[in-house]
Amino acid sequence: MSFKDLGVNAALTKVLHTSGIEKPFPIQKATLPDAIAGKDILGRGQTGSGKTLAFGLALMTRLAGRNAASMRPLALVLSPTRELAMQISDVIAPLSRSVNLNSQVVAGGLSYSKQIQALKRGVPIVVATPGRLIDLIQKKHIKLDDIEITVLDEADQMADMGFLPDVKRILDLTKPGGQRMLFSATLDKDVDSLVKKYLRNPVTHSLANEKSTAGNMTHHVLIMEQSHKDLITSQIAARKGKSIFFVRTKHGADKLTKRMNEAGVSVGALHGGKTQAQRSRVLEAFKSGATNALVATDVAARGIHVDDVSLVVHVDAPENHKDYLHRAGRTARAGAVGTVVTLATHKQRKGVHGLAARAGVRLNESTVRPMDANLVKVTGAAEPSGIPIVTATSTKSGGGGRSGGYRGSRSKGGGKKKKSRPRPHERRKRPR
Repeated sequence: MSFKDLGVNAALTKVLHTSGIEKPFPIQKATLPDAIAGKDILGRGQTGSGKTLAFGLALMTRLAGRNAASMRPLALVLSPTRELAMQISDVIAPLSRSVNLNSQVVAGGLSYSKQIQALKRGVPIVVATPGRLIDLIQKKHIKLDDIEITVLDEADQMADMGFLPDVKRILDLTKPGGQRMLFSATLDKDVDSLVKKYLRNPVTHSLANEKSTAGNMTHHVLIMEQSHKDLITSQIAARKGKSIFFVRTKHGADKLTKRMNEAGVSVGALHGGKTQAQRSRVLEAFKSGATNALVATDVAARGIHVDDVSLVVHVDAPENHKDYLHRAGRTARAGAVGTVVTLATHKQRKGVHGLAARAGVRLNESTVRPMDANLVKVTGAAEPSGIPIVTATSTKSGGGGRSGGYRGSRSKGGGKKKKSRPRPHERRKRPR
């Protein structure tokens, strides 16, 4: 079955074909006909199933060629994080132009004035985080009266992050009788309350457990001595392929990143203590392959949607089974295979198995030591180079082409000179 057969606009199918996207994923086959028909949709399951295209193609097909009045968009996609909002926009924007639509990201950490200017010009599709959207509503830069289609992406994560009051307030401001599509990995009390109040006879498409129990994802717990954990973690990070390492705290993320870089593994850290520019650079380096390992906290990682992550490592066990599933959902995306590994000591073993059971996952257990056969078999671990990675910050302080040793030798006396005004001979080169 093709996208055309599912009712997708011909101009959109042409762009998909040009991009090499020919066959729809299961979630797209299941939801597109109902979504294009204007029915409310409840999609359950892990990320990575192709749901962005599922709701994106539906709303663009329904709105093709429409114009939005100033500050009155026609479709709204709500996302828990700015990173996810930006990635949704990256999928939608190139397609929307083919049907004379445009979109705008509305999120914190991005230019406030540009968002306001775009809304004033009139933009049919807005992809937003709840906090920034509420702010713009309060300042009367956007009105939701004309919203015909609302999408809640990763609703359970929005609930976990405390956004539900804002989400309900936003939904109450949208056009009565409009179409609503809600996607969530889990359906607990908070999310269920949204479904019951705001969705009308939704068509349910459940991908529950597909990502956690299907043959394309394997789950392991590696039992080790606490004294070996740092070395083993660096060896896993030195493997071939993209890996994400989860820790619980910002401090833990920075500490682990530093250890890995010192061991010779190029890795970036992603957590709430980073600026938006820093987070974007780290994520882009990971996507492009400049770095193959990423250390992240749970909240920051909710914006990570990279299709070729082959290994997820719980360096610190997650708080609960929902976090386990969210973390695991970073791998085995879009039909690919993936491995999920939890690192544990003998004392932590029982607790890890209990948590996995609540997530509906059965763990394969192995006892490992640094670079032993079991470790290599499960994770593809390799010996790090042992040559410390010089970060971009270090390189800047060292000057062009100098060795790593140089950066420390003038750290005390050279700082002010670098910030000084151009020297006389440099100023003379300027046009008068």
